[in-house]
Parts: sequence; structure tokens; C-alpha cells
Amino acid sequence: MDIGTLREKLAAKGQEHLLQFWEELDKEQKTELYNELSELDLDEVLEYFQRTVAEINTAGAKLDDKMAPLTESQSGSVAGSSDDALANYESLSLEEISKSRVGILLLAGGQGTRLGTSYPKGMYDVGLPSNKTLFQLQAERIRSLEMLAENKTGVSGSITWYIMTSASTIQPTKDFFEKNKYFGLKKENVVVFQQGTLPCFTFEGKMILGAKNKLSVAPDGNGGLYRALRREGILADMRTKGIAYIQLYCVDNILVKVGDPVFMGYCLSKGAECANKVVRKGFPTEAVGITCKVADHYQVVEYSEITQMSAKKRNKDGSLTYSAANICIHFFTFEFLDRIVMENERSLEHHVAKKKIPFVNNEGVLVKPDKPNGIKMEKFVFDVFKFAKKFVVWECLRDEEFAPLKNAEGAADFTPTHCRNALLALHQKWLRIAGASLINQDGKEASQMGSPAGEDNNNDNDNNNEADKKYVVLCEISPLVSYAGENLQSYKGKRLELPVHLQ
Repeated sequence: MDIGTLREKLAAKGQEHLLQFWEELDKEQKTELYNELSELDLDEVLEYFQRTVAEINTAGAKLDDKMAPLTESQSGSVAGSSDDALANYESLSLEEISKSRVGILLLAGGQGTRLGTSYPKGMYDVGLPSNKTLFQLQAERIRSLEMLAENKTGVSGSITWYIMTSASTIQPTKDFFEKNKYFGLKKENVVVFQQGTLPCFTFEGKMILGAKNKLSVAPDGNGGLYRALRREGILADMRTKGIAYIQLYCVDNILVKVGDPVFMGYCLSKGAECANKVVRKGFPTEAVGITCKVADHYQVVEYSEITQMSAKKRNKDGSLTYSAANICIHFFTFEFLDRIVMENERSLEHHVAKKKIPFVNNEGVLVKPDKPNGIKMEKFVFDVFKFAKKFVVWECLRDEEFAPLKNAEGAADFTPTHCRNALLALHQKWLRIAGASLINQDGKEASQMGSPAGEDNNNDNDNNNEADKKYVVLCEISPLVSYAGENLQSYKGKRLELPVHLQ
């Protein structure tokens, strides 16, 4: 260990305090701290901090005067497309899947802390009749897509699933997939990797020691994906496998159409290099980010960054002008992703989280502050939209594609019950469209379910009573039976006694 050189390097950057307890450490602790500091790209993290300080100074500024809605030519939707158009989009994608040119990026770093668990959120079981976890549902949707592509083209291709975890979830995630034999996917096509961390800083720009021999670090946000793609060799793996198109999503959405062929096909038909899938904003004050243009660049603007006047602005037909609510489902070409990672990643802005960060004081005592004493820096995954030359938006139906798991039972929305009922409602809808009747214990056709919480698009206030709706129809369809409502024609005219579980 060349501690002298390291000390000089830190001193030149004003960070020599990180070695103030060096003489008190044992051999193992010295090695641990030396390796952590040596591997740190000081120029990079300090550059991040300087830009973060600039962001603090502009935080709170409203963007209304710089905003413009997306144009019709770059906005498509499920509701506004013909059946033929939707089928064409799907065919374009299935061709690419059969050639093994499609990759899927999953953001799965979160633990289920708000759910009262300590394991990765993807391992959560919301209580479906099948007791399938989020990971299993999503894995089976990928397998179903592969089968649809093979049936369509006669060629057997595969999708590579890249799963980004955090330091605390990577090993449980790997163990879970290995234990469950990757839910029928090929082991080599399930690639688990870890997002990075960044040091926490004081407001004055000093990195914080969380222990005498350790930095205080925090995950670098979902936008840390781009840094991880380079550092973990994922971009290189995509290049080697010939992957041309990538879809990204978050693990907590139980309704997510993983690798959605309609969304991707729309992007392909438009020649887009980057795209965002959205749902229509439910009401003007809904606390969601919206997709729009800001100073001629595409961006997701948080609800706190605009005034209520802009939030309530409407078009001539009465629809909200800014209605494209972000749900963290994106499309990228490999060329775009490669350009972002290799050329633009370091210039992405960091967002500030002022936090109460435990630190070791000058006496070597661990202090737990009672008010924010420093910042954690994070990037957002959608901040790359501004670099896109050809960008489009695809609007899907909220009750068919968006029901995130956020809160424990007892909360107003986004609970396990909300997610479970959203999926059961969708599967019931598929069977009714196919022409089946669902028969309850009284021998009568079961009443239809209401929409999941948050789906009332005509509601102009924050008081949404949909969460009070009761769900009585127990109907689950395995993704291996139907990916998105297809292959159910054999049930036309059939009377299916509840509960229904098609496996």
C-alpha cells in the first residue's frame, strides 16, 4: 500500500480528512479503507458534487415558460390505433425477438422496506391464487414472448434479461433465480448486475466517513444504470450478443408488459432511438412526472416543477395539455444507449437528496444527526431523453399496464391488495373479451370488477374513491397461457366456474 501517494492525492482535493484515523486502524481495516479510496475516481465524484451544488441553487425554479407539449406526430396510443396497426407493431417486434436482437433492462435494486420486508421487492408475493412473485410473473412473460415470436416466425430466438440490483439485493436475487431454475429461462440469458454507489458529502463538499475505515455511500439512483452498464460490462455483453433494441422497466409494476411488442413495434415504425411509455394523467394535481419538451429538449418534469396553472391547462377538446404521465417504461436502440454510456453519462445532472447522514466526528465517535447534514447524489434514468434526436411517446391504458407495488396493507393505494386485484381484474377482462362467462357459486354470471385505485381519468381532485371498490371475481391466467389476452379463443361460449386459474 502506497499510503503516502494516496494521502497526497486526497490532500490535493481537500479530502485528507478521510485518513485522519489511519493510525488507529488494524491491518484489515487499513486494507479495506485503502482499497475503497484507491478505487474511487476522485475527479469524477468531485465533478458530480460541483454540478450537484449548482442544481441545489436552481432547485425549486418552475419550468412553465420553457415547456411545450409533445406533437401529435410523435405520440401514439393503444386507444388511438386500429387493430391492424397494433398487429403490425407486434409483428415487427416478434421478428426482432426471433433473431435474439431484443434485451430487457429491469431496475430491481429496491428492498421491500415500505412493505415491511427486507428482501428484494421482486421476490414479493401479493397473494395471487398461484402465489407467484413479481420476478416469476415477469420471467414467465418473457418466456411467453419468446414462444409467441417462435410461433409467428418459425424461428426460436431468445431475450436477454438484464437485472440491475443494489449491493444489498444482488446476492438474494441471484440465489432466488438459481433456486427456482430461472423460471424456465436459460441461465445465460438472465444477467444480474449491481448498480454503483457514490460517496455522501457534507454541504461544504467534504466526503463523509460512516466509520473510521469506511466512506458513507449511497446508491447513485436509477440513472446510475448508465454508469453501471459500462462498469459492469453489460454494454459489452449486449454488443457481443448483437442486441439492437432494449426495453426498460421497474420491478414493482405487477401489470407491466415486459418487452411489450406493441410499444417496441411502434418505436420501430417511427424510427425512434428513444421512447417513453406513459399513461394518461388521472387528474390535474396527480403527483406524477409528465413527459414534454423543455427548451426544445425532451424531459420528464416532476409535478413540483410546474405551477397549478400549467398542471390544469387543457386543450380545446377538454383534455389535459400535459397529460403524459411517466411510469418508468422506456425504449432504447443499442446505438443510442451506447452513445449515452460512452459520451453523455458523465454530463448527466445529479439530483439532490438532503439527508440525515450518520458520520464519525473528529473524536472518532459515530454521530446520528437530528437534522439534514449532508447530501446524497442520484441520477434519474429518464434524464437521457434530452439527448434523443428521434423521440416518441406511447400511451397505454392504466388499468391494463400500470399497478405499482409501493405500500404495505392499510395504505390508501399501491398495496399488495391493490396490485392483486388489478391483475385479477385484467384477467377477468381477457376472458370476457374472449367470450367466456364467469359463474359464481350461485350459478349466476359474476358481476364485473371495478377499476383499480387511481384509474378515474375524469376525477379532478385528489380524493379518489376507487380504492374502496370490492373485488369478488377470482380469476388468474398464467403468462404461459396468455401474454396479453391472446390464445383464449377456445374459451368462447364456455361457462367457467369461479375461482378460475388457467395454468
